[in-house]
Amino acid sequence: MNGTLYELLAGVFSYPHADFQSAVARARDELRTACPDAAGPLQEFHDLLPWHDQDDPLKAMEEIYTRSFDVQAITTLDVGYVVFGDDYKRGELLVNLSREHKEVDNDCGDELGDHLPNLLRLIAVHTDTAMVNELVRLILAPALRQMVCEFTPERLEQKEQLYRKHHRTLIESTRDRRTMYGLALHSVYLVLQTDFDLPAVDAPTVGTVEFVDTVGQELEIEKDEGGPLGGCQSSEVTDLAKGTPGPC
Repeated sequence: MNGTLYELLAGVFSYPHADFQSAVARARDELRTACPDAAGPLQEFHDLLPWHDQDDPLKAMEEIYTRSFDVQAITTLDVGYVVFGDDYKRGELLVNLSREHKEVDNDCGDELGDHLPNLLRLIAVHTDTAMVNELVRLILAPALRQMVCEFTPERLEQKEQLYRKHHRTLIESTRDRRTMYGLALHSVYLVLQTDFDLPAVDAPTVGTVEFVDTVGQELEIEKDEGGPLGGCQSSEVTDLAKGTPGPC
């Protein structure tokens, strides 16, 4: 397992900064050698970065990040919430993860221990292979499959309708860029699939749903189909939420 690669991938999901484009390029270059199959989606992600066509590319990237993971989020980077929602089992997971982060001096900054970049950095440095395997198989891999699913055109359209009803304003984004983080998430999953022999997951479809550029329409509120982030939760995640988290 390439610890440097996981550290670089963590940087892809950090909040955008002035050196963000270069950080993505470094992760992509490492993938070309370490996991070529995962390099393709991250190259697509890199090609969609707004540095080549925006007057203020950092501000544009911050808006894309916020739309994807924070305000009116497509998904969340808090992996434990993806798996357990508000269930008490997430609290147990966070307690266990806090112990593991401290053991290897992994600074989680202002985020919780189940934040995706923190988990990728934990994998990069932790020496307990049994713990890392359980963390990936029981928590991280099921969550990533769910997160990639949230970037499908059908799920995005459902969310757009709900947001138009409740928020009245939408962060402006291009049709392609609103789904670009699905590519980066898929790239991470492909690395995990190679290192931990995981089942395959379909790649997200980018740019197939037109972005809604008008707001304020009175639309019927669509019910959330279940699960912390909607109706495409896999059976594996559902089963896991009924059990107990691993020793991580």
